[in-house]
Amino acid sequence: MRVRAVLVVNPRATTTTAQSRGLLVSLLQNDLDLTVQETSHRGHAAELAAECVANGTDLVIAHGGDGTVNELASGLLGPPEQSSRPEPGAAPAVAVIPGGSANVFARSLGISPDPRRAVDQLLRALRGNERRRVSAGLCDMSLADGRRESRWFLCNAGLGIDADVVAMMEAGRWSGRPVTPARYFLAAVSAYFRWAFRPGPLTLELPGTAPTRGVGLAFVSNCSPWTYFGNRPITTNPGVRHDKGLGVFAATKLDPWHSIPLAVQLLSPRTAPDTPGSVRVDNLIELTLSSADALRCQIDGEYVGKRVRAEFRSIPAALDVVAPCS
Repeated sequence: MRVRAVLVVNPRATTTTAQSRGLLVSLLQNDLDLTVQETSHRGHAAELAAECVANGTDLVIAHGGDGTVNELASGLLGPPEQSSRPEPGAAPAVAVIPGGSANVFARSLGISPDPRRAVDQLLRALRGNERRRVSAGLCDMSLADGRRESRWFLCNAGLGIDADVVAMMEAGRWSGRPVTPARYFLAAVSAYFRWAFRPGPLTLELPGTAPTRGVGLAFVSNCSPWTYFGNRPITTNPGVRHDKGLGVFAATKLDPWHSIPLAVQLLSPRTAPDTPGSVRVDNLIELTLSSADALRCQIDGEYVGKRVRAEFRSIPAALDVVAPCS
């Protein structure tokens, strides 16, 4: 019996074209009972994924960037307030054909950033029944007015500098400017100088330890690398794996004398970042970041607004993913 699959396509993803999408569909249709759905608005991938749960689809394939993958996973996992560990087989399996600029989740699973090669990997994995259960992160956020909001994430999340960069990149994308490593670099430099010479606004709370105050940056990760700068991985927590808990990397010293060595370490795939004033912990079940003033927040590369508190939890074995096992 052929696998019933839905291909969820983001037509506005950075590296997709109508011609390339048509080729991918033709390749997948040879092996799958395939339906193609294109997203038309923010949150649409989550809506389509929820429909797949309801109608018993076997496999949901995301073709887009990490934002599309996040939406699809959120639709499969359901409302965050119902965040008990899903039973295996209760929801369709997930697969990813990269179509964004970074494709962090796919690349962390060993999936090629080249869509044609990714399709070949997916079909081989299906034939060999190569699947893995991966964890998801859950972020429960507080707004300055006391309202709360919860979001799932698969790759990374944070308050402050990284969210400032994401917000600047999103603003440029909506105004028609292309996403490029050069634009990311300029946004990162701009965000850095905003925070470099003043006390860190964040407080990091970890289980069983005293709070760390004066934190200037804090990166929370559910996979490794944390993200990519072009083809170069940025590694904050090399020990983070999809079958383990969350990682956090935080720094209290952001002056150039500490930041330059830190930047070199983050861009080195073989070096775990370790500078004076830094905190790096892996395999966490929970952690909290808070600030007296509302700071920008990002979830899986999407700017979600300003928040004063973010409580992170790891939900193990949350998703069934079709991907190479080696």
